[in-house]
Amino acid sequence: MSQTVSAEGGASYAAAGVDIEAGDRAVELMKEWVKKTQRPEVLGGLGGFAGLFDASALKRYERPLLASATDGVGTKVDIARRMGVYDTIGHDLVAMVMDDIVVCGAEPLFMTDYICVGKVHPERVAAIVKGIAEGCVLAGCALVGGETAEHPGLLGPDDFDVAGAGTGVVEADRLLGADRIRTGDAVIAMASSGLHSNGYSLVRHVLFDRANLALEQQVEELGRTLGEELLEPTKIYSLDCLALTRTSEVHAFSHITGGGLAANLARVIPDHLHATVDRSTWAPGAIFDLVGKVGQVERLELEKTLNMGVGMMAVVPAESVDVALTTLADRGVDAWVAGEITDRGDHATGAELVSDYAS
Repeated sequence: MSQTVSAEGGASYAAAGVDIEAGDRAVELMKEWVKKTQRPEVLGGLGGFAGLFDASALKRYERPLLASATDGVGTKVDIARRMGVYDTIGHDLVAMVMDDIVVCGAEPLFMTDYICVGKVHPERVAAIVKGIAEGCVLAGCALVGGETAEHPGLLGPDDFDVAGAGTGVVEADRLLGADRIRTGDAVIAMASSGLHSNGYSLVRHVLFDRANLALEQQVEELGRTLGEELLEPTKIYSLDCLALTRTSEVHAFSHITGGGLAANLARVIPDHLHATVDRSTWAPGAIFDLVGKVGQVERLELEKTLNMGVGMMAVVPAESVDVALTTLADRGVDAWVAGEITDRGDHATGAELVSDYAS
C-alpha cells in the first residue's frame, strides 16, 4: 500500500494535503463577522465543540414549536469560484435555509454552516463566512458555529461547497400552513432579486455550454456583466415575512425554490382548494428571458426550474391585502396581488399559472 511521505520520511497530515495552520488562520479571520450575528441567547464564543443557545428564552411561549431546515446553494458555487467572488454566496445559503423556516411563521433563531474545500485559503473561507454572517443579520438569526473541512484529492484546490442548517421557533397556535387557507384568499407575490439559488445546472448548461457566453461579457439586456447577474445574492425575506404576520392576518407562505412557482405554492394549498396565479400581473426579469431564448427552453420547463421573478408568496384573506401590501412596501419589498384561492373543482393540480407574462 502506498502512502504520502513528508520530507522527513514519515507520513504527515500536511503532506497529505491538509493544512491545519491555514484552518486556524481562517477561524481567526472569520471571528469578527460571526460576532456581528450574536443574539442575547447565544452563549460562548467561536471555537467550541458546539454552539450554545439559551433555551430559557422560549419560556415566553405557551407551546413553542421548533422549526428546522437544511440546504445548500447548488451549482451557484461554480459561478463564485470562476469569478473569484466569495462574499455573496453566504447570503444565498442563509436565504435558502431561513426562508424555508419562516414559511411556517417561525422566527429564525440560529444557524450553523459547513464549508468543504479542496484546499484551505484562509481569506477565501473568511469571505464565505462573512457572507453567511451578513445574511444571518438580514434574517435576524445568530451564526453559532460551523465546520470547515479540507478534502484534498476529493476536491480540486479551488473547489468548494457550502451547506447550512437552521432552527427557528413558532407558537403552536400561530403555526401557518394549508389548514388556514380559505376560498377567496388572495395570493401576494414578492419579487425575487434574480435567479436566487436554483436552476443553475440548467442556466450554466444553456449560457456556457450551448451559447458559449462568458462571465465577464457585458449583456445589454441585463445592464451589467453576465457574472454579476448570476452572482446576485438571493433575497432574504425572513424579517419581511415576520413583519407581515404582525401587521396582517397571514394564512400561509410559500418559498419559491427548486420546482418553480406552481409546484412550491401547491405545497401549502389544501387538497380541496386551488390557487390560480395570473402571469400578467408581473414581468420576469431579463435573465429569465435570456435563458429561455438562447437555450430555446420551453416556458413550462423554465417555470418548473426557475422562480420567474417571484421569490416568496403569501396567502392572506382578501380583507388583509391592503395592509399587507403597505407593510411590504414600507420595508422596500416589491409585492403585488398575483392570484386567488378557489375551490378545487376539476383542477388536476393544487396551483396553476394562467395568462401571459406582462411585457
